[in-house]
Amino acid sequence: MELVLNRTYYKGGTNGKISYRGEHICETIELPWRNNKKNISYVPEGRYLLIKRQHQKHGLQIALSIVPNREAILIHPANFALRELQGCIAPVTKCTGEGKGNYSRVALDRLQNLVYPILDAGEKVYLIITSVK
Repeated sequence: MELVLNRTYYKGGTNGKISYRGEHICETIELPWRNNKKNISYVPEGRYLLIKRQHQKHGLQIALSIVPNREAILIHPANFALRELQGCIAPVTKCTGEGKGNYSRVALDRLQNLVYPILDAGEKVYLIITSVK
């Protein structure tokens, strides 16, 4: 399974849309680019294997495996990237501004309901991150 995250970049944050086979799943928010520095930058464009990961604060979450020079990159709920994210990706129902969105937990549930059964079946799920052309 391959999910696609198409992003648009802004000074105040990064907005995106996740789709599967052309079908819209949710929107996303992330931090702005800061040279891939841990905790303050969005994840570089590329293809990442998704895995389940237990996190102390967020519980069971989807994580990106093997991000260059980074670790513990989660897909978890947040509605304001600059205040609530440390390099992770937050699904949102709708982007409302640069790095801002709403109803993040609703969007996360939708994404998890799609991805978890595939992972539980032992199949691989990839997230392809690219910019809007």
